[in-house]
Amino acid sequence: MRALVVDDSRVMRLIIGKIVKENGFEVVEAGNGQEALDQLRAADSQITLALVDWNMPVMDGLSFVQAARADGAFSALRLIMVTTESGSEQVARAIEAGADEYLMKPFTKESLRDKLAMIGFEAASS
Repeated sequence: MRALVVDDSRVMRLIIGKIVKENGFEVVEAGNGQEALDQLRAADSQITLALVDWNMPVMDGLSFVQAARADGAFSALRLIMVTTESGSEQVARAIEAGADEYLMKPFTKESLRDKLAMIGFEAASS
């Protein structure tokens, strides 16, 4: 399984990447939504999960989710928004755009694992 971690913060990419690696994923990183779309297209849909920040330069996370959902080649991709945006309006917009789950920063390893399980990725045994 391959996960795409999309965040303009290298530190956040490392933190999220470490957790998903512990859950059996190979990790690919992108610093913004456009880089993430390029990664998806280059991977020939081998990426099964994307964890996406909302606020990024070039292309934000919401625009990335909309673009990924508009492309039928990525219909099986599972998307989790991982962001500081905490308003119910933002959560609703992300879900309407096609995000499968929404996780607010700061988060715990357990809460991320719970979100993975909610979208069908069982946690690896610790």
